[in-house]
Amino acid sequence: MAKEIKLSDLLKMFNKKGSQFRLTTHREINLVPEIKDEMIKALKLRNLIFFACIIVASASVGVTLFFGTIVGGQSIAINSKTSAIDELSNKIKNYKELSDYLTIRGQVDNIDSTTNNKRMVSRTFDILLAMMPRNEDEIKISTLNIDTTGGSPILRMEAQANAGVEPYIDYRVFDGFQKSMKYLTYDYGRYRDKYDKDIPTYCIIESDNDGVQFKTQEGGYYGLWTIDAEGCDPSATQDDDGKVTSTANEYELEEYNGQKVVRIWRTPQLSWYHSTPPKENEPNMTEDGVISNVAHFNSECIKYKVELRDEKASKIDGTDNSCHLVTGGDEGAKKLDSSNGRSESNELVLRFEMEITLEPGAYAFNSHHFMAIPPQSRYNVTDSYVQVQNMFAKKARDCTSDDVDCKSETNKNGGN
Repeated sequence: MAKEIKLSDLLKMFNKKGSQFRLTTHREINLVPEIKDEMIKALKLRNLIFFACIIVASASVGVTLFFGTIVGGQSIAINSKTSAIDELSNKIKNYKELSDYLTIRGQVDNIDSTTNNKRMVSRTFDILLAMMPRNEDEIKISTLNIDTTGGSPILRMEAQANAGVEPYIDYRVFDGFQKSMKYLTYDYGRYRDKYDKDIPTYCIIESDNDGVQFKTQEGGYYGLWTIDAEGCDPSATQDDDGKVTSTANEYELEEYNGQKVVRIWRTPQLSWYHSTPPKENEPNMTEDGVISNVAHFNSECIKYKVELRDEKASKIDGTDNSCHLVTGGDEGAKKLDSSNGRSESNELVLRFEMEITLEPGAYAFNSHHFMAIPPQSRYNVTDSYVQVQNMFAKKARDCTSDDVDCKSETNKNGGN
């Protein structure tokens, strides 16, 4: 029968001092049940999660304290600002001139919009001067109404046409007047100095006391620049001491009504064109109409070009005008009614009612230095405002029952 030996005794036997045998290797035997091993792992995981929760909670507390400090500071700042606002509000309420100030401030803020929407109805006289016939044919206006409520201004007129030939009523006069409307143009723009800076409008004189625009015998049209007037020299310089140095010495000065003025051409001059590069500060105009080194008028409507002959400028063509005075072409001038009648001087006339629709730019405030131009691109410079009164006449009276000539429907040209 085999003798049982304990494992511990066996180990002592082999490891005993002086023994010939020593156990140099051993095998570990796991005597812990598997379920207890799983429990140990779970405890370790629990401890790890608990530790992570402690870290997260600590961080949350820190963040809460941080934002709490910010919110508290904001509350203090808001309360301080609220007190300041209440204090200012009480001061404003006690300011007696507040309503007047707000009214003035509101008007100042609306200056730009008011200016842009402003209509220059006074230009009607310039427009009528360009519209009326220039020969023996005569148009007289008895009633004129100007409607600016819409986008395009509308002229409604009652007028009378007279060819000056008895006893026939000439419908040709009215037909010519109506058909000429689509050929009317206008021009506007800004006067500029030699440095290409805009000159204020109030610094330019364009006509004499009778309303006649300035023109040379050679046919050049110009304006007068009051360069020495306050605020009229856009290129003037100012030093640190506030001393202003004008550029007047760079121009040829003239005298007009006791003022020093500079003549600025509204129409370009042939002498400005150079086939070779011009000298420094010499007036220059390219073949395409670009002007430099001279005070000039910069048109927003008319495009000029130089016509050359043997590399020399023969003339300046300015017939390309993109601004038509009457909108809608043939439909821009409509006849509403017509009939025969007798004028105040007992002449036979054709009475008519007409509606003419103008371009919005014709009355626009920002259309600086406006000029109405009759057909054939003739500038209206030979007429003065004194002649405007000749455009109007008393309304023609109806034909009487016994006035055979007045009731005739036959005109000079054989039409009805």
